[in-house]
Amino acid sequence: MGLFEKHQSILENAVKAMHERTFHAQYPEHPSPKIYGETADEEGRKKFQSMIGKRFEELKQGDSQNWIGVEESPYMQDPLNISYPSFSVDDLIEKAGSTFHQWRKVSAAERAGILIESLERVKDRFFEIAYATMHTTGQGYMMAFQASGPHAADRALEAVAAGYEELNRFPGTAMWDKPMGKFNIQLDKEWRAIPKGVAVVIGCSTFPTWNTVPGLYASLVTGNSVVVKPHPGAVLPIAIIVAEIQNVLSDEGLDPNICQLAVDTFDSTITKELVEHQAVKIIDYTGNSAFGDYLEGLQGKAVFTEKTGVNSAIIDSVKDVDKVAANLAFSVSLYSGQMCTAPQNFYVPKDGIKTADGHVSFDEFAQKFVDNINGLMDNPKAGPFVLGTIQNKNTCDRIDAAEEIQGKVWLKSRAIENPMFQNARIATPVVVEVDASNEEAYNQELFGPIALLIKTENTDHSIELAKNMALRHGALSCGAYTTDDTTRERIADEMSLAATPVSFNLVGGIYLNQHATFSDFHVTGGNPAGNASFTNPEYVIKRFTWVGFREPVQG
Repeated sequence: MGLFEKHQSILENAVKAMHERTFHAQYPEHPSPKIYGETADEEGRKKFQSMIGKRFEELKQGDSQNWIGVEESPYMQDPLNISYPSFSVDDLIEKAGSTFHQWRKVSAAERAGILIESLERVKDRFFEIAYATMHTTGQGYMMAFQASGPHAADRALEAVAAGYEELNRFPGTAMWDKPMGKFNIQLDKEWRAIPKGVAVVIGCSTFPTWNTVPGLYASLVTGNSVVVKPHPGAVLPIAIIVAEIQNVLSDEGLDPNICQLAVDTFDSTITKELVEHQAVKIIDYTGNSAFGDYLEGLQGKAVFTEKTGVNSAIIDSVKDVDKVAANLAFSVSLYSGQMCTAPQNFYVPKDGIKTADGHVSFDEFAQKFVDNINGLMDNPKAGPFVLGTIQNKNTCDRIDAAEEIQGKVWLKSRAIENPMFQNARIATPVVVEVDASNEEAYNQELFGPIALLIKTENTDHSIELAKNMALRHGALSCGAYTTDDTTRERIADEMSLAATPVSFNLVGGIYLNQHATFSDFHVTGGNPAGNASFTNPEYVIKRFTWVGFREPVQG
């Protein structure tokens, strides 16, 4: 049995889920992580610990020029001292170019089978990847497990399913028969999906697998060879996945250099040299807008970006203000606001909001919001683990600067103790009230645990500001609370014109930060926050080209 036949049902279920947009998880995290094995957590932790201070020797990329690595644990604030094989750009491109011609000849079905097999092997390393993610990104344990393990694997599978679906949208051959009166013209026609060539995937420091695997697997399933260039501060999680892809390729008699890892350091980056190489035809990127804009400007390349944005929450009217305040408090605290979908600007009318229990003033809502943040932070069983740590020291400077914004500081950031890691770099959310007239204070992304309560004239004013922010600066998410159907439709209509998805009236265990694989499109590609979307058809069809051949039918 080949790998396609082995995993055909997984692929078919994924394609079905894409069309139905209902809940589907090939790699679930519930009812608990123990579904992957009673001892898998402990084994994964020990495996991660055994890697610290050593060379990562799992890659099958040949002899390296050097071994490098600069990762640091935000929990311990010490270097991990894990080193990876380093290769020149010319070497990487040469191998990618030569292996491309082997990989493009593999059928779409076989490629899909190989890639799903790699995910099935990655599944056995979810906990190892979780600890690697914790100690490179600073995510809390549960988020690190979910986001870098099951959720990332499902996003990768989604990309495989989308690519496979598009590669099979049209027939490979057909006999074209055109009646011409006394005779017919008959042509045998053939169509081939031709991949673009060498692809480069540029990873980010906060979500090194979740944001990397969609582009990686989308390019691979469509027949392109791939060079993965991780962020220097978060290499290990994606290195494990690349190693497993290489293992399957090798087991199937293919050159493992079809998928390569390209590491660099902060002081000696190779990203520009890589992407500007004429052989590179596809680029995937997650990161700041300035570099994303530069990539989008490169000629002759298919570029897929997720950049920065200013996410909003519009507060109009609510049923239960306490549940709303609790939900939003969790949203700004989750992973210390270091999620691309985390809310930053909270638009609240100056005259307050309507609730089922009566009117709530602006100040009363602000106090409930702050109280819920403090309650979460002061819970030793929740606060440190929801927050995680601050990945980049520059974010700490941004938090300090936020407290100097003109307006009322409702809540200052502080450090709380993580009971497991005494040196963890922790900062709780800062909350600042800003008048809507002070647009300079809130018209940019303030990455980190920073919440701005913006006092608006009314809900119409709030909608206008949220829409304009998305149009000018981009947005990946928007939260909205209203009990009025007309207002709900107005918000949906206006934000849709800014290509921004809206989560209405979320309370309880679902937050606007979260996007579900096979159901939610992550980033729309319609505003400055990014030009691509996980995972719509455009995300895969730009990675290959349909080419046709025809000749007269032979008698």
